[in-house]
Amino acid sequence: MRHNPLATLLALVRTIIFQIMFMGGSLILVPLALLLGLLGSGASLYIGPKLWAGWFRLCSRAITGIRIEIDGEIPLGPQLFALKHESALEAILTLRWFERPAVVMKQELRKIPIWGLASARHGSIFVDRSGSAGMLREMMRQAQAAVAKGRPVVIFPEGTRVQVGETPPLAAGFAGLYKMLKLPVVPIALDSGSVWPKSFIKYPGTVHMKVAAPIPPGLPRDEVERKVHSAINALQAEGRS
Repeated sequence: MRHNPLATLLALVRTIIFQIMFMGGSLILVPLALLLGLLGSGASLYIGPKLWAGWFRLCSRAITGIRIEIDGEIPLGPQLFALKHESALEAILTLRWFERPAVVMKQELRKIPIWGLASARHGSIFVDRSGSAGMLREMMRQAQAAVAKGRPVVIFPEGTRVQVGETPPLAAGFAGLYKMLKLPVVPIALDSGSVWPKSFIKYPGTVHMKVAAPIPPGLPRDEVERKVHSAINALQAEGRS
C-alpha cells in the first residue's frame, strides 16, 4: 500500500509517540508480569501478560489509529488456534484475545531481558525454528501439559511472520500438534501487515480478523493442512491486504 508524503510523515510522528508510550509502560508492566509470575499461581500468573497486552492495544489504537474488526466468535477452553502472522500486533494480542494461552514462539524471544523470563513463567512454548525432531518433541510435550491444564494452544502455522500477500506452506510442527492434541483447530485469518509492516512506521487503518469454524480432530494430514491454509489466508484471497 502506498501512502502520500504527508500521511507518511504523520504516521511517523504517531509511531514515535507510540514507541515512547508503549515502551515506557512496558518498563513497568513487564517486570510486574515477571513478579506476579514468580510469586503467584493459578489465574494470577496471567494477570501481568494481559495487562501488558491491554496497554499495547490501548496505545496502538489511541496513538497509531489502528482498529481491529473481529468477524466471528473465539471459542473458550482447550482448542488449537492457528493464526495468520503478518506483524507483531497479533503476536502480542494473543495474550488478550485468548484465555491463558500457551503461545508457540521462536526461541530467540526467550533471550529478551526480563520479558523472556516473564513469558516462560506465563507458559509460552519456545521452539527452535530449525525444525529438529527434538524440538518438535519438546513442543508437543509442553503443548500437552498446557492442554492438561485447560489452556488453549496458539500457533502461527506458516512458521514465521510473512509479508502482505505471501501464503507459504504450513510448517512441519502444525500437523504434529494437531494429530497429538486431538483438539479442534480454529483457523484465524488476519491482514495486519498493511498497517503494521516490518518497517518502523505504523499506519492508521483497520485490521480485519476472521475466525473460521472449528475443524474437527482426526482428519488426514493433507486435508487438515489444506483447510487450515485456505482459512488463514481467506483475507488475502479476498484481496484485502
